[in-house]
Amino acid sequence: MIDASRVLVVDDEENITELLSTALRYIGYDVAVAHSGREAIDRTVSFRPDVTLLDVMLPDLDGFEVCRRLRSDGVDSPVIFLTARDATDDKVSGLELGADDYVTKPFSLEEVVARVRALLRRTRDVSNDGRLRYADLEMDDDSHEVWRAGESIVLTATEYNLLRFLLMNAGRVLSKGQILDHVWEYDFGGTGTVVETYISYLRKKVDRFDPALIHTVRGVGYTLRLPRG
Repeated sequence: MIDASRVLVVDDEENITELLSTALRYIGYDVAVAHSGREAIDRTVSFRPDVTLLDVMLPDLDGFEVCRRLRSDGVDSPVIFLTARDATDDKVSGLELGADDYVTKPFSLEEVVARVRALLRRTRDVSNDGRLRYADLEMDDDSHEVWRAGESIVLTATEYNLLRFLLMNAGRVLSKGQILDHVWEYDFGGTGTVVETYISYLRKKVDRFDPALIHTVRGVGYTLRLPRG
């Protein structure tokens, strides 16, 4: 099973960690929080984040030192620095330590989410051959091809993006709001009806094979999983 991407949010200000973690959970990420440098290192070991949002100004070890220690320990998952510092020297220092991006406070949630998504698209290792798999369903992100039971399935761009989001979160129930935000992005302005429509399109193509993989959880949303029986 392919799990939701894990994001570690590190900041000593609880209002910031609460704001970011709520927004990231809403769109389907698994989120953990730390409020100090040493706690961040401990949580990295236990939580194994796919990307870390790391504040520079922490009460014990600063973000630069946290990043330095993680890299020296062989942790190479992406890091985005969150900080009020905007001096060029600070940015260069962070990037030289192995950080992947740098966001200056105050920031918009949309900007942070967009940067997390971009990093995950570039770095997530879905399999050795670059394919997403669940049961007999396969997706090749490089060629944008999809197969089920070895047979090719032709999808539109939107159908592909929707199926990819379901695959990346296989077994997890996703609300219409989460799907709208991830597949159609923040400025789409549409309603849940478009999600229902595209789910029906996918079912006609993906679930013409047995068993059905795309399921409705009444009152909650949709999930991609094998039938429970």
